[in-house]
Amino acid sequence: MQDQRIEAALSAAQKCLATRFKGASHLFVAGSIMRGDGNAFSDIDLVVIYPKLKRAWRESFVLDGFPIEAFVQDPETLAYFLKNDAERGVPVMVHMVANGVILGDTLDDATTMQQRARQVLAAGPKPLGGAPYDTLRYILSDLADDLRAERPDNEVAAIAARLYPHLIDLMLLGRNQWTGNGKWGPRLLQRFDPQLAEIAAEAFRDAVQGNAAALLSLTDRELARHGGSYFDGYRSDAGEDARISSGT
Repeated sequence: MQDQRIEAALSAAQKCLATRFKGASHLFVAGSIMRGDGNAFSDIDLVVIYPKLKRAWRESFVLDGFPIEAFVQDPETLAYFLKNDAERGVPVMVHMVANGVILGDTLDDATTMQQRARQVLAAGPKPLGGAPYDTLRYILSDLADDLRAERPDNEVAAIAARLYPHLIDLMLLGRNQWTGNGKWGPRLLQRFDPQLAEIAAEAFRDAVQGNAAALLSLTDRELARHGGSYFDGYRSDAGEDARISSGT
């Protein structure tokens, strides 16, 4: 059954290349279906490469019963997003290109792009530092302080839901590991350290039920690895263009 789903997904991707993305040189087909662990709601991820674009874009559509997420790039915009992934520590585009199935005519160029993505993946994320690091520590410290007060269970659950993904980010990035958005954060933590992942998951489950003690303790321990709670002295500057003239 999985093999049939993979073949059907590749057929849909080939149709996209021939019709919806005429002029593209090649594309990478990725996602859970291609990994063999998709479900009835899984989509197909496409990274579509044109020789030259005015700008990159992303679009979603349905074809042959498959929901499809297409990330449309040229070599220069792809290089930008690969670099951006490495700096953020979230290898979304990197994974799709590094592990995708190549379809198209310019296979040499596609293989070169795939090798580059695999090198980025193997090198790991940029070390924590600078403004993003400070902001992550600040957000976790602020949310942890929110959990210290007596609150209704629904407020505790809401705070925990915000804190948990940031905590996973600090756990992974603080150990020089890639992190991920949404479901990928817990998955990557499970792959890296199953015991730590279970401790975090159990603490989060307790917090959703209104008991935040374990999640708060775990957050404090992780922050301690990075100098402790960070509130006093935090600053984030707005962009210089963040203003509306009084004469407008």
